[in-house]
Amino acid sequence: MRRLIEKGLMFGNLIEVTSPALIDRYKRAMQHLCGRETALTDFHIDISGYSPEIGAELGDDLYLNPNGANRQFILLTTAQKTAPLLNAKFSTSRGIIRQFIDTNEAQLFALTARDAVAGELQNSVYELSTPAKLLDIRRITVEADTIGGHVADAGKLAALINRFRQEPDGWRDDLLIAKMISLAQKTGDVTRVPVHLPKMVFEQPNFWTSHFGGLYVFRDVAAPAVISAQPRETLGAGPVLPVFDLSLRNQIADWLERNQLAEPIVQARGMDAAAVIRQKMDFILVEAADRLNLDIGDARRTELRKIAHTLGGDLPAEFQALAALLRWIEAGGTWPRITSEHPAYFYTLRARPHKDRDLVNMLLSELAPMDVRQMFIVHKELFYASYARWSDRKRHYVAEFLAREYAVDKQGARLALFGPEPGMDDDPRPNLKPARDLGPVAGPWGKARGRR
Repeated sequence: MRRLIEKGLMFGNLIEVTSPALIDRYKRAMQHLCGRETALTDFHIDISGYSPEIGAELGDDLYLNPNGANRQFILLTTAQKTAPLLNAKFSTSRGIIRQFIDTNEAQLFALTARDAVAGELQNSVYELSTPAKLLDIRRITVEADTIGGHVADAGKLAALINRFRQEPDGWRDDLLIAKMISLAQKTGDVTRVPVHLPKMVFEQPNFWTSHFGGLYVFRDVAAPAVISAQPRETLGAGPVLPVFDLSLRNQIADWLERNQLAEPIVQARGMDAAAVIRQKMDFILVEAADRLNLDIGDARRTELRKIAHTLGGDLPAEFQALAALLRWIEAGGTWPRITSEHPAYFYTLRARPHKDRDLVNMLLSELAPMDVRQMFIVHKELFYASYARWSDRKRHYVAEFLAREYAVDKQGARLALFGPEPGMDDDPRPNLKPARDLGPVAGPWGKARGRR
């Protein structure tokens, strides 16, 4: 992983903590949340305050996430909002923390100037011993306060001030006044500078979790389902929703179509489909060459073209199908019929623009694993696990490509691949105009055949 770290592709945008005052605040926050402490004098933290160095020191990557079910967080600065979330157990966690910081940024800026803010993403489930318990997670509540309890004390002081103003003889109550003075010394003048962090509640109908080998839970769609990265038999008597695993490609294709969650990239508005398909073909060639131990040089397109000529009829089926699709786009060739049974099918799709776009693209990256760029962008956990299994030759190519073609313009790459960021209220069934008349085609590439 050193190569990824050096190129800023892993542990990038973390917040460095070197100030003795901030380190002391962090230690007190750790004691408050998990009863542990670090001996490190400098480290880095993510958006939740998790530090990979402290995780390694303690031998516990979940020191801020007990049982992987209720993520705790430590905020030393509002600058953490731009940092990634490491060791994510739920796809929604980073977005929730980011929204909490954005909504309360002024208050958090003032509070973190004097102390660390600690909190938790609470749900009603405290352990996940069975997949069925995942369906009990429907909303996440975020509560936070400084380690010194400034928010709670400010609330107490505000109540005492109210009482002082309302009671006719409040100015004679020496005990009441003494309490107000004592609290004001900690909180400041809450009448002029209110200190308040409201409890925030977030609905979580659709999400991915790393638990049980990786599960996608879709409840807020026309046809709810759970999709498992592991064989569904391994889940036992689990969720009451229909369960698919990644081997059931026909059923997943049919499910995506019925819920109108994905679209062919050749129909995507504003997308350079030819360029995207050509890059996917390059990734597939690199994988094929690596499997056969062929030299790929610096894996530029000229070298990859030579590999394609070398493989000839042994080119992967995914490559050949995408090449046919590219010919149709650029030269008006024969329309390729790529059904959901074909291994190239999910390489030809992307999520429609709706509120769960990134979650659907995350699922598609598992169904099209040779597209390493999409996997890196939308599914970091899967990418790092896959990277660890690749040959050094492929690791070198992928790291160089991502540093050269993605890291220099992340926003531009995401826009080119997935379109503009959707709003939270976007209808999941938009009326998109095809980029080209596809004729009488049922479904993306023909009717997806699956068992009912």
